[in-house]
Amino acid sequence: MLTASLDRTTARAAIALANRAPSVHNSQPWRWRIEPASIHLFADPSRALPATDPEGRDLRLSCGAALHHLRVALLAAGLATTVHRLPNPALPDHLAAVEVLSGVPSPDDLALARAIETRRSDRRMFSSWPVPSQMLDVLVHDADRQGARLDVLERDSHRYAVARLVEHAAVQQALTPDLAEETAEWTGRSRGAREGVPAANVPAAPEGTVPVRHFAAGGQEQSVLGRHESDGTVLALLSTAGDDPLDQLRAGEALSAVLLAATRFGLATDPVSQPLEVAATRAELRSSVLGGTASPQLLLRMGWAPISATPVPPTGRRPVTDTIDRLDASPR
Repeated sequence: MLTASLDRTTARAAIALANRAPSVHNSQPWRWRIEPASIHLFADPSRALPATDPEGRDLRLSCGAALHHLRVALLAAGLATTVHRLPNPALPDHLAAVEVLSGVPSPDDLALARAIETRRSDRRMFSSWPVPSQMLDVLVHDADRQGARLDVLERDSHRYAVARLVEHAAVQQALTPDLAEETAEWTGRSRGAREGVPAANVPAAPEGTVPVRHFAAGGQEQSVLGRHESDGTVLALLSTAGDDPLDQLRAGEALSAVLLAATRFGLATDPVSQPLEVAATRAELRSSVLGGTASPQLLLRMGWAPISATPVPPTGRRPVTDTIDRLDASPR
């Protein structure tokens, strides 16, 4: 296939959709550069969260999710892609060069692009309706296609272990200098905020199978379940064979693929990164849940929102022009 030309209007529209990707604390830690036949993705260290994410793992995962969103958006516009990940060892913040080619989207490709606009992180409890195994099999397959592994945690021992590790990670982070201030800076924001987590997207009552991370404020009504009904969260663990920056970028791409496919199915989803941000709890997840065979990257809650649940409001995004560098800008 021959390289296709890329007009700036199409590129900006695709980047606007890519910017809808989930990111830690909705920090949107990426920048883009548009060239005649390619789009380049850069990490933005100025938007890093050093207390929450001292190793930059969440940042690279977030950028990986944006990269996959970009690929989906471009294909919906008739442009297939070839991705060169970490193309320049001398510039570690240059995460990907996305070369565009002529392509023809399928109906499934178009549906996946539409899911970008409707996906939300729902931190509330889910109904007890079972998620069909066929749906979960599709999500496992989609993660595998992106170079990652998705394990659905069906054993009660694994689910209890995850809940315990989330609590342990929260305690460790509470003792981390500057973390409370960083969390307060990025969360508890108003609905109109262009970045960060609004209070309207955080349950005021955090009960559920997996404890919700502490945010600066929570103003969202918790889902009301039926009598004798308990939280029906399906827990899954996303992992990769290794744990270098490329693995973390790939994990973010797999996260995006799983979230968009789940959204198409009508599932509510919620990425959970807190126990992966603490070395001790991440190591225990690797040993107790994965048997030491893979590197855990992210947990994912999935399920059906109750019929009575109010829709989750969208979180804000920065103006697309604020995320695009000039072609002649200095490398970051």
